[in-house]
Amino acid sequence: MRVELYVEEYFYELSPTTSVKIDETDARITPETWENWFNHWLEILQPQVPPAPSYEIGLRLTDDSQIQELNAQYRQQNKPTDVLAFAALEVDFPQSKEMLASVPLYLGDIIVSVDTAQRQAQQQEHSLTTELAWLAAHGLLHLLGWDHPDEESLERMLEQQVKLLKGIGIAIDIE
Repeated sequence: MRVELYVEEYFYELSPTTSVKIDETDARITPETWENWFNHWLEILQPQVPPAPSYEIGLRLTDDSQIQELNAQYRQQNKPTDVLAFAALEVDFPQSKEMLASVPLYLGDIIVSVDTAQRQAQQQEHSLTTELAWLAAHGLLHLLGWDHPDEESLERMLEQQVKLLKGIGIAIDIE
């Protein structure tokens, strides 16, 4: 099982006047690290992942203004948010074994606002790396059909995120 992860670091390509100054201690997460994390997470989530020899996910790191545009366009909420997930598997469509063998199963796209992640990391008193991993794990769960319409389902989802982060060596306390 393998993940083909396409990382767009739009946030880091913006002019040096971005609203968030990234600390030197918060090194950028390399595309290889992201890919390792997603591979590990899909292994942990294996029983809940649709069977396929490989998977494809898009990950875009962006800023508040771009995520606000997407949030307004797709969720009718004209404000920035921390993470958006656009699941490709929400529609059941027949997939032949031949098709799955030849192309990766596209799970969808995850968009994370580094601006919001930085603020949340400071509020939670952990690193930007931890917050970005937390938000990406949350996005992945949404791609796989998880949702949190109520407090109970949110608790289950947060507990699963803690397990995913633990799986890549990041300890996080959600109390």
